[in-house]
Amino acid sequence: MHKALEGITVLDLGQIYNGPYCSLMLAYQGAKVIKIEPIQGENLRVRRKGDSHELLMLNSNKLGASIDLKSNEGKQVFLDLVKQADVVVENFSLGAMERLGLDYEKLKQINPRIIYASGKGYGLEGPYAHRPAMDLTMQAMSGIMSTTGFPDTPPVKAGPAVSDFLGGIHLFGGVVTALYQRQQTGKGQLVEVSMHDAVYPTLASALGAYYSQGGDTPERTGNQHSGKASAPFNVYPTADGYVAITCVTDKQWKNLLILMNREDLLEDDRFRMNVNRAAHTDIVDNIVENWTSKQYKSEIEQRLVDYKIPHAPVQTIAEVADDPHLKYRNMIREVYHPKEGQIKIPGSPIRLSDSPLEDISAAPIMGEHTEEVLENMLGLSKDDLSQLIDKNVIHTNKTKSNI
Repeated sequence: MHKALEGITVLDLGQIYNGPYCSLMLAYQGAKVIKIEPIQGENLRVRRKGDSHELLMLNSNKLGASIDLKSNEGKQVFLDLVKQADVVVENFSLGAMERLGLDYEKLKQINPRIIYASGKGYGLEGPYAHRPAMDLTMQAMSGIMSTTGFPDTPPVKAGPAVSDFLGGIHLFGGVVTALYQRQQTGKGQLVEVSMHDAVYPTLASALGAYYSQGGDTPERTGNQHSGKASAPFNVYPTADGYVAITCVTDKQWKNLLILMNREDLLEDDRFRMNVNRAAHTDIVDNIVENWTSKQYKSEIEQRLVDYKIPHAPVQTIAEVADDPHLKYRNMIREVYHPKEGQIKIPGSPIRLSDSPLEDISAAPIMGEHTEEVLENMLGLSKDDLSQLIDKNVIHTNKTKSNI
């Protein structure tokens, strides 16, 4: 079956999470993605001294080539690849590609159809642009940390690398949008995504409270609604764990009261509508907690399902790693890796009915397909490749791909 992005060639200079997640989504939709790493490997490979599981999770369905872009010959090899490519993805620090002489202005002269996707912490320009950015620092600058935690405790980072992945998926969206526009114009373009920009809209609840309530709501509200605008909206203890419960509609609240055998509160003006409940959040939480704390997680789940009340048990990482729903939806996939054996990696959250994700290949070991890529795309001979290897311009771990 023809894949959505079949025929698109991507040169992936992404490192750690941001760029590699963008290119992973491109690979899952059928693009030929060539992961190009330095001779010593990308940062995630270097800092973990090998093929860390994070690297394995974000580089499936990619070819692996290792080229020294700081050498003149390596730079020329890359430029020759650019002539045949459709997309370049990079998330180096600001100015790195310019110092290499491989920035968008240079690449578009070689290939006017190239789509150059740049993922940065703060973008290519602006007061913060030159600041180094990692997910932790981005969570601090963006406001995520100030809204995470409880009012009487210091700011806390969100557990997941939300800034990196928000930036990566926005970059993917920008690339496919630019590919569509190229069909109309014949021209490539620069696609730029700032992690800082991508995070900002996610603060809708907190910003909504700030603007509408004049900043009276505390920034950190624990597990309650960020704007204290909805109740119940919290994580409640059970006899053997915790459960998250929220009532988006008044009907759901009424159903919860019936389930809790608290019909006596159905006509209580303090709880009749969400705006009233939100004004009495702590009382609402006490009512719900008095009920949940006497129930077991497994028992409460089915009853909440039956009464159509939004909820979820608080799952551990071990439970998530073996989640039956994620397995059913092929988000937990197993593949064979030549070094690590059978490993579990993520599937694609983006599902197209006419472009299904069927087979997945494991992330390449460093330089696994260097020779194959340069032979097939540039027509380099065995002697040419041997000379580049001897000069340490390229690195190879030779194997044949099925991509």
